[in-house]
Amino acid sequence: MIDPMSFKTEILLTVIHLVIILTLNTLSRRAIRRYGKTSSIDMNSRKIIFYLSNLLFYILAFVGISLIWGVNLKDFSLFLSSILAIVGIGFVAQWSILSNLTASVILFFSHPLRLGDRIRVMDKDFDWTGKVEDISGFYLFMRTDDGRRITIPTNLVIQKGIEILKQDEETSSIEENPS
Repeated sequence: MIDPMSFKTEILLTVIHLVIILTLNTLSRRAIRRYGKTSSIDMNSRKIIFYLSNLLFYILAFVGISLIWGVNLKDFSLFLSSILAIVGIGFVAQWSILSNLTASVILFFSHPLRLGDRIRVMDKDFDWTGKVEDISGFYLFMRTDDGRRITIPTNLVIQKGIEILKQDEETSSIEENPS
């Protein structure tokens, strides 16, 4: 029978590691929530960043616990490279998914586009002018001037020029007066 006291160092380090990871995850969620509120970003857009943040912390927890419990680094690197190769092949097969998620993160953190803004997508083939209704992980939903509801992949929003014709009054007043 295995004596649990022989693993007390590993158990203690695992508990400390998990407490640190959970604390960092909580702090990052608060920071994302605070940034999203001060930048007037809706909850649906923040969910994408929450999911990616959680994924990062789960991976860090898994790697840390594996190393604490004595997984051979050579075997672990072989396992990790195999997983990354499989994920890489999946992303190459679905390149648009990766580019849309990346574009959503860029839109979340650094693009002045907000819900309620009246915009024009600079495209030589189509005249897309209207009001932004929603921005999700993969699409921007827009109501055009003629009443159509169109969806534009977020990677196209980043690639095409976007002209903000009129910002939503509520959004711009929040950004000017962050109470």
